[in-house]
Amino acid sequence: MECLDLKGKTCPVPVIETKKFLEGRTVDEIEVVVDDPTASENVRRFLGSKGYSTTVFQDGNIYRVEGCREKALTAEQAQTKRSLVFIDGETMGRGSDDLGKILMRSFLNTIKELETLPWRMVFINAGVKLVVSESEYIKILKEIEDLGVDIIVCGTCLDYFHLKEKVDVGRISNMFEIVTSFNEATNVIRP
Repeated sequence: MECLDLKGKTCPVPVIETKKFLEGRTVDEIEVVVDDPTASENVRRFLGSKGYSTTVFQDGNIYRVEGCREKALTAEQAQTKRSLVFIDGETMGRGSDDLGKILMRSFLNTIKELETLPWRMVFINAGVKLVVSESEYIKILKEIEDLGVDIIVCGTCLDYFHLKEKVDVGRISNMFEIVTSFNEATNVIRP
């Protein structure tokens, strides 16, 4: 098993260093050691996106993320449509904010009714205000998440608006995963 010691590194460095370590080589088993719970979760998700089954072991404030390479994806799995919904504001469209709120509610309600649901929704900038406890869209977003849509929220944006403690739906992520999501998506929907 290959071991990568990234204690003392803050996000997104552990994910970036793990990516660099794996580039150009075949690693069947890897262990990444970090000392931050957010870093352990981000590394776990990254390894999962690269075809590894993962297990996280915690000993105090040390996290060992172990990854074991799974079999390669079939051609059909590799071609699966992956729609990403990108929300960077509180309203939909430009002009009237009141109308924009009505349109955003309609947009989110319509997502729930799609035959093929989006793979992931990404919330950045003022869009992160939609996922916090006082948001008028929480009920709808929880229903979307319950349908299996992965909702990720920019941690830097939450910090900027002082909303990190108020997140009520989705999971806090980082720019590396957000950019990777765009790269992996087969199409992007932006209201």
